[in-house]
Amino acid sequence: MDLSTAIWRKSSRSSDNGGQCVEVAANLPDIVAVRDSKDPDGPKLLFTPTEWRTFIRAVKTGEFDR
Repeated sequence: MDLSTAIWRKSSRSSDNGGQCVEVAANLPDIVAVRDSKDPDGPKLLFTPTEWRTFIRAVKTGEFDR
């Protein structure tokens, strides 16, 4: 998948101190891309918009809390 037109934004939960940083590109047709901001040329995770919304909803409701 060509991600050259991706507009990446850092999670509002990420800090600038080199910690765990996630960036999301949601401007691509039919796909949401996720990457580690410390490794922008590394692997990306790709989701459909429905999968992404489902994941975000699960995070917000605490489904993944320990």
